[in-house]
Amino acid sequence: MSDTRAPERRRFFQQLLGTDNASAPGRAPWRRVPEVGAGDGDVLWSGWTGNGELFVVGDEGMVLRYTGSVDAGGPQWQPMTLPTRLPLHGIWGPAANNLFAVGWMGALLHYDGTQWQLLRGGMIDEKGGRFAACEENTPLFAIDGNDQGQAWAVGDDGMILHFDGANWQREQSPTQVNLRAVACAPDNSVYAAGGEGSVLRRDREGLWTKLDCPLGSGFHSLLVMDDGSLLLGGGRYLVDQGGFRGELVRYQNGQFQALKFDDPMPRLRALKAYKSGVLIVGDQGHLYYLKDLRLDKLESNSHHDLMDIIVLSTGEALVVGDFGTIMTAAEDFTQALAPPPMVVAASPWEVMDVPIKGQLWGFTEGPDGTCYACGESGTVMRLQGESWELLPAPSDLAVHCLWDTGGGLFAAGQLGRIYRFDGQQWALHYDLNLDLTILAMWGNSPESLYAVGDDGLVLHFDGLRWQRMPSGTQSALYSLWAWDNEHMLVPGDFGLVLRYNGKDWGKFNVGTENFLYDIWGDSLSNIYAVGLSGTLAHFNGQRWQMMATRLREDLLSISGSDTAGAFAVGTRGCVLRLDGDQWLTEPSGSDAGLRAVCTTRSGAVYAVGDRGTVLRRRNPVEP
Repeated sequence: MSDTRAPERRRFFQQLLGTDNASAPGRAPWRRVPEVGAGDGDVLWSGWTGNGELFVVGDEGMVLRYTGSVDAGGPQWQPMTLPTRLPLHGIWGPAANNLFAVGWMGALLHYDGTQWQLLRGGMIDEKGGRFAACEENTPLFAIDGNDQGQAWAVGDDGMILHFDGANWQREQSPTQVNLRAVACAPDNSVYAAGGEGSVLRRDREGLWTKLDCPLGSGFHSLLVMDDGSLLLGGGRYLVDQGGFRGELVRYQNGQFQALKFDDPMPRLRALKAYKSGVLIVGDQGHLYYLKDLRLDKLESNSHHDLMDIIVLSTGEALVVGDFGTIMTAAEDFTQALAPPPMVVAASPWEVMDVPIKGQLWGFTEGPDGTCYACGESGTVMRLQGESWELLPAPSDLAVHCLWDTGGGLFAAGQLGRIYRFDGQQWALHYDLNLDLTILAMWGNSPESLYAVGDDGLVLHFDGLRWQRMPSGTQSALYSLWAWDNEHMLVPGDFGLVLRYNGKDWGKFNVGTENFLYDIWGDSLSNIYAVGLSGTLAHFNGQRWQMMATRLREDLLSISGSDTAGAFAVGTRGCVLRLDGDQWLTEPSGSDAGLRAVCTTRSGAVYAVGDRGTVLRRRNPVEP
């Protein structure tokens, strides 16, 4: 009987030795993906992919969605319902339920996982019934974002829009030339390019400047290379040749250089990193692969203009363009879009049985080692051995935080109310008489307890009474970390951190505009802050520095101890563990949002969150 594994084994070694020419980037032919659902009259301009889903945008307000779902007719491309028929030129987002699309007449749309909403653009002149001649209707052609959840969109007349994680605003542009490309660099700078050789750079302080490019190319795309250089693609119209001539330009060490090749190219539309080189698409079905300044033309089997490249998680890519074109060199499009599921990694976390199914907001460990969790509808639980027991509810309002001073357990949450538990029953300890939610508490004795919450709320209990302290902000304050009574940090909206010196609260600049949700440190010179879209910042005693996590999840809580190590948790069951000076992801075994994490003195780690989820990690110092 023949060994059916032999051909696969030979193919594996051919790929390993580089002799499998059919799969080489310069050899594999490109073919159209079947059953796309776009017509010959449709232009597809760009796309986005993540978690096995694909979104492609085009003319007439078209968004095609591919989920890989299967019914009797096979995998389905689904046209989505949009509130506009304006052509859409670009799409970007941190997740499939948080996408932005931009297009003609300044169209800017957001998808929240349920529906698309028009945020701006497409303004109609009430008198004439046509699109109004206003700034908001300036066409937009490209969008890109970074790991911190910020994004930029560019368009005609030098238009630049910036998304800070919450709102879109126009930024001052140093040009009025039409812009066609934008790209975020790993160092938090942003580049934009367009007509007349225009190349712009935005520094970390938000200032846009125009780079001195002596070339007159009309740039349609740009790519930030691994070494920090730029590769720009486009073209210019040459009368003597009766059409566009494509051009590739490199920007390196402050100098622009036009790359020369033997064969003329048509106008180039897009550049993307692909299989250790660069994939390039252009007009008339032209596809190229660039590596080490060698340019190979690829077999595209198309004469239609190609507009953009969508690189998939497997390293394969899709190319979209005119006449409803979607092409790939992958042998199996479905596998290229979503690789076969891997064996689920074993998780060091275990799910604990709890008597409730509602959302849990907070967790704390008392001075005697007793652990408590709290949540919606007045939920307060206490861990007794291996079991969780419900304590009497302080009220029917959500409890967001707990603190055990050693002289009583305090609970706080909605409507600014604070309760104290004497071991048998709860009593109202303080009532703010305002519709503000208290989100966090901290104290180091029964005579010194602090609480923070909505609208810049800061409260202090001195053993006799609660008093409100001036915080200088209206921002929500999400948590409270303290080294002692004279060193406290409180994070809030748009990168806000308040610092307390024992007398006054002042602002502490972190260097991000993302919301920050929690702070922890094991000394005054080793502090971490976590927040929106995987934001992670480190303070070394002198300055804050942003750390790259490449997470799409929000990090909501962070905690550490000598015996347990340090952990951060967030949405969709995300867990990070500190290993030396690096934060590593580890499987939690849950997809529930994790709202709080607590590292205990015994070495166990607990995380709580949505759907009554309580996770425990018994051996936190082991990977």
